[in-house]
Amino acid sequence: MATYTKLSSGSWRAQVRRKGRYISETFLNRDDARRWATENERTIDQGGTPQPKRIARMSTFADLVDLHVADMTEVGKAPGRSKAATLDMLKRELGKKAVVDLDRDRLIKFGRARASQGAGPVTVSMDIGAIRLVLSHAAAVHGIAASAEPVDQARIALKRLGLVGKSNERDRRPTEDELTKLFAEFDGNDRLTIPMSRIVKFAIATAMRQEEICRVTWDDLNTRTRMLMIRDRKDPREKKGNDQRIPLLKVSGFDPLGLIEEQRESRTNSEERIFPVNHRSAGTAFRRACQDLKIEDLHFHDLRHEGTSRLFEAGFEIQQVALVTGHKDWKMLKRYTHLKPESLHAIADSRAA
Repeated sequence: MATYTKLSSGSWRAQVRRKGRYISETFLNRDDARRWATENERTIDQGGTPQPKRIARMSTFADLVDLHVADMTEVGKAPGRSKAATLDMLKRELGKKAVVDLDRDRLIKFGRARASQGAGPVTVSMDIGAIRLVLSHAAAVHGIAASAEPVDQARIALKRLGLVGKSNERDRRPTEDELTKLFAEFDGNDRLTIPMSRIVKFAIATAMRQEEICRVTWDDLNTRTRMLMIRDRKDPREKKGNDQRIPLLKVSGFDPLGLIEEQRESRTNSEERIFPVNHRSAGTAFRRACQDLKIEDLHFHDLRHEGTSRLFEAGFEIQQVALVTGHKDWKMLKRYTHLKPESLHAIADSRAA
């Protein structure tokens, strides 16, 4: 049986002790305390998890989204900009729906609506995945009756309808002619203050991401060991603290340490970063140059692809390349392995030597 205690403030504290479980809450009146206690006793008898009143009051999908965000923020894993935008969209589209109403039919209807708005299969797939994440989190962490099974069923249906799918693996690599034109464009632009030629060469030499290049500092560099520390490297599981030391290898056609030394010559005492540039500005300069030169479908991130491929072409094994690129899942690394056939000559010559 639950016990009820009237506090000096006039409120009532309800305490439930049943089958080794204990939970307590405070209410303004005794009737609310009794209803809450009775419901939780029933939940325990049915093998469920008793819920604090804050959780018990949650009934809409928007409630569960807010709960997920609050929990992740509390443990230092707040959603990033992209995920936060997806969750905001889901709250607008589905937030007022009761959790029990998010059945297979409703989710299929949501997927169709997103596709009609112009969302591609990859985007719809990510949206459905986010819905599943929110429901699974509520069930696993708080014992809320939220099943992910309707989401899985809806995904199967949407996949067969062609509305969800995986992204096509990019295999775009810049040609030598394109790189030559880009370097000439950057170096010949007197109005460009960003050392774009150096940044592009460094991206290929290290297979680093655009924002990583513009974030590393002089303190992260060890010239004696030719090592560079990349802090908080992007990882799908760890957003912070994923630091990695990478070797500055001179095998891609560009010398990363030499490029850093060129940067040192233009350094001022106040500059902590090796490339003190806003990474978005660098991306804009790269896109503008490609447009002016009519180089089609080339992204800055393709330079990471190029650098990774050149490491394989230099004869490194997949586990060795991962020490440079930071890939923890070697299967993911395979999508960057688009080798040029002529590179096999150099690999064969090095093994024959």
